[in-house]
Amino acid sequence: MYGFRPCKVCEPLRMNGDYPDQVKEIIKEISLDPSIRIKASDLRKRGIQPERMSRWFKKNMNMTFVAYQKSIRIGNAYGLIRLGEKVSGAAYESGYESLSGFTDSFRKQTGFSPVNSKSKQVISTIRIPTPLGPMLACSTEEGICLLEFVDRRMLETQLKRIERLLGGKTMPGINKHFDLLSKQLTEYFEGTRKEFTVPLVLDGTGFQEKTWKLLQQIPYGSTRTYQQQANLLGNGKAVRAVARANGDNRVAIIVPCHRVIGSNGKLTGYGGGLWRKKFLLDLEAKNK
Repeated sequence: MYGFRPCKVCEPLRMNGDYPDQVKEIIKEISLDPSIRIKASDLRKRGIQPERMSRWFKKNMNMTFVAYQKSIRIGNAYGLIRLGEKVSGAAYESGYESLSGFTDSFRKQTGFSPVNSKSKQVISTIRIPTPLGPMLACSTEEGICLLEFVDRRMLETQLKRIERLLGGKTMPGINKHFDLLSKQLTEYFEGTRKEFTVPLVLDGTGFQEKTWKLLQQIPYGSTRTYQQQANLLGNGKAVRAVARANGDNRVAIIVPCHRVIGSNGKLTGYGGGLWRKKFLLDLEAKNK
């Protein structure tokens, strides 16, 4: 169903969905200097076929390589403006020679003018490989607001939802929280991390936010039933509402909805797939 088989906990962990080495090097280079523009001729000089690079980005990033570079430049300029840089300075530092061209490109990417950056929001996204397949992470300046497996059916709905809730536009970019998130996810899958400290942004209804907060209180390696969660929320009849709020959780693993099981002990209701839920519970039981 997902195009790859889940790893067993006892096997060496493999990062499914990792970037090919050449792609990884280029993405790192762009991240270090968003103003650079890598053209088809530059790729050929490196022994890379531009067509293959374009196909990879379209398949895995849902955009062309050129569009990806543009998105990184705009995201970098947005960050500079938020830090107090003038629009003209941000444009030139991001590799634009024409202010009008920069303004037009910025508006097309974000939906607003660069002069409005301080009152608007850009939600940066990144693709993170894990042993269970690639995940999509989204972050604002305040923290991680989404972490989902890229093959989850509700992903597009969740992206639209956070854009509406946070009043921002999602686009590939650089964010100060991504390095810490990637590091802590790696440690979690290695069995050495039991708690996450990366900042989170969990906007939702009052009931959803209470449910998500309660999920974070379930100890590593432990489980609770939906009924127990409802009881702890003070309404034993709210089992279905708890299940819905769990399903609406946008930050997988860190907000551990995988630790909630049925009253009969069976695994139920995990948007990433029950095989992933079993993997995560087995991983935690092994390293408890």
